[in-house]
Amino acid sequence: MGVMPVNRLLITMSLPMVISMLVQALYNVVDSVFVSYISEDALAAVGLAFPAQNLMISVAVGTGVGINALLSKSLGEKNYETANRTAVNGVFLAFCSWVAFALLGGFFSRTFMELQTPVASISDYGTTYLSIVAVASVGMMFQICFERLLQSTGKTIFTMISQATGAVINLIMDPLLIFGVGPFPRMGIAGAAWATVLGQIVGALLGLYCNLRMNPEISISFRGFRPSGAIIGKIYAVGVPSIIMSSIGSVMTFGMNKILGAFNSTAVAVFSAYFKLESFIFMPVFGLNNGIVPIIAYNYGARKPARIRGTVKLGMLYAVGIMAVGVALFWLVPRQLLGIFNASDYMLEIGVPALRVISLSFIFAAFGIVTSSVCQALGKGVLSLLVSVLRQLVLILPAAWILGRVAGLSAVWLAFPFAEIFAFLLGMAFLAHIFRTIIKPMEQG
Repeated sequence: MGVMPVNRLLITMSLPMVISMLVQALYNVVDSVFVSYISEDALAAVGLAFPAQNLMISVAVGTGVGINALLSKSLGEKNYETANRTAVNGVFLAFCSWVAFALLGGFFSRTFMELQTPVASISDYGTTYLSIVAVASVGMMFQICFERLLQSTGKTIFTMISQATGAVINLIMDPLLIFGVGPFPRMGIAGAAWATVLGQIVGALLGLYCNLRMNPEISISFRGFRPSGAIIGKIYAVGVPSIIMSSIGSVMTFGMNKILGAFNSTAVAVFSAYFKLESFIFMPVFGLNNGIVPIIAYNYGARKPARIRGTVKLGMLYAVGIMAVGVALFWLVPRQLLGIFNASDYMLEIGVPALRVISLSFIFAAFGIVTSSVCQALGKGVLSLLVSVLRQLVLILPAAWILGRVAGLSAVWLAFPFAEIFAFLLGMAFLAHIFRTIIKPMEQG
């Protein structure tokens, strides 16, 4: 972390995470692909369930970001006792998160779906899917937690193994459980949910094994354990802004579903398909960020500003490159991308221009995502939060609503590039402030 050339270190840390995040994207896509062959209503239902599903992921990943930052900083300072206590308290927080979402999913899944759609078939599909993935979210919570512990000590290859294994199981089990192949019962949309849950549970078990056997830098033991308010507070000081930023995405998706649902359910299905396709572009950038955060946090603790600068520059370069590939795909082969989801002629009519317009925001989003990670790694998560609130609530939803009312459905998609351009400008200002107030004094000291 402190001596390897920055480019080599960033690639070493990030590449397994990029690959694992691409594999993780299969969780988002595979269910929708197979579900789309049930009906377009089933595809729309998975899209409507996505905000709640994303909220669960946001809590798990955001908590993991806090664990990662504190644990990496403690290791950089050679404070191994705090690192071990951070790991154990992180596992405890994963358990608490699962209990909370299991209760919410068990009691309020139907209410959540009925808030978004009056169509009974879509509501029924969504309730079935969401209640299963929420009540059985134990695998997801622990899988993400264990992966972040491995990542904090540079064992990213094992995070790739755990994620890849879980995704492959999901991929195999989806058609078997949805359509009832061989000895398996035909479960429909419930089969898609159970396939996802099974993959996550296996991934969590693998993550636990790798931490216990392959991660000697930290020790996970609950003997005499008591939750530490101080450590949990430090975890959430970084993690809560990340949770809120990701959760804002859930609110945005919920709001967009409402706006698009006022036109027709096919528009909701297009938005659902877009989010699944988008994950293959954004997930690698998030994987890159998962390599950036511990490198910056470690070198911040070790007082090495030159390595922080180098990591930020290279991170920006790689993120823009990944997003450029996404723009090219969304412009060149949008019909083929939507065809993965068994798109009807009307869905293609709406979806092709939608993908092209939304992709105009990708390059600007690359800068915003990396900037957010830099802020989090340096303990300035609130700055990232401000950008996300403006981009995904204050700007995008009102813009989408107004554009839809004034110019119709085709104009709604323009809200995405509008919001990302503003976020880019504000993010660059915040990044300049961070370098002026944190990195330069470190260089001068």
